[in-house]
Amino acid sequence: MDVPDSKPSITVVAASKWSLSELFHVAALVAMHVGLVIALVRGPTWRLVALAAATYLVRMFAITAAYHRYFSHRSFKTSRIFQLVLAFLGTTAVQKGPLWWAAAHRVHHKHSDTERDVHSPLRRGFWYAHLGWWMGKDHQETRLDLVPDLAGYPELRWLDRYHVIGSAALIAAVTIPFGFDGFLWGYVASTVVLMHATFTINSLAHVWGSRRYATKDTSRNNAFLALLTLGEGWHNNHHHYMSSANQGFFWWEIDISFYVLRALEKLGIVWDLRRPPERILRKDLIAEVGERAPLLLGKETTSEDDVAPSLARTATRVS
Repeated sequence: MDVPDSKPSITVVAASKWSLSELFHVAALVAMHVGLVIALVRGPTWRLVALAAATYLVRMFAITAAYHRYFSHRSFKTSRIFQLVLAFLGTTAVQKGPLWWAAAHRVHHKHSDTERDVHSPLRRGFWYAHLGWWMGKDHQETRLDLVPDLAGYPELRWLDRYHVIGSAALIAAVTIPFGFDGFLWGYVASTVVLMHATFTINSLAHVWGSRRYATKDTSRNNAFLALLTLGEGWHNNHHHYMSSANQGFFWWEIDISFYVLRALEKLGIVWDLRRPPERILRKDLIAEVGERAPLLLGKETTSEDDVAPSLARTATRVS
């Protein structure tokens, strides 16, 4: 096995010809940003801003609580019906299907900040970590072998394959009652902001913020990103104990997605929300053990260092 260079520098990747699929993604991305400009030129109203905020918040919760904490890390349990509801809500965020998202994210944790990480800003730079990995051809296919605990559900495989249905449903939901401006604000503007806010966790949360725990990657906690993403900015906490349903470990660390999950737990819709045990909260504190991230220490590492335990083996099937 080749040992990648572990020095905290940007790896230069050789350019290759773009495929039709990549060109389509670029064109769609440009069109969405042009749509945002058009929305601003036409001017907002309080009703349109409220619509954009509502579709942003609902879909951010769908990404953070559903795609990330549930499908990627199985940090709580729910019924098969609500599992499908969460998956559908996730598809409206225009970040592909739940199985694709979970598989890609599990690769990130298994190979965090190594050459095999799908979006390490220290390896390939800010823009690749932010958007390039998501648009490129290297990560287009859904790795069902990485999500066997989810792939056993035919409805999830179907929704993952036809994830554009979620986007189409949202477009109809905001356009039919609110017209063209409803489409521009409730879908286009909201989606652009949602996309960039979500991807800041990939591009910024490993370079901007503070570190509480001595993880072997470069993850950081950032209060601003946590507010922007309903709790995902407590990224060093998350990499320290990834199976937790809460990423804000302490009362002052605002984690809105977790608060919503707690409310759903009280209603009996979700249950068995995992939380970090007290021993985990006290384990590997940098203040006590020092820094251990190889990239921050300038030490060599392999892509097998700090391999996350297989989620597929430990996941419990929903009832």
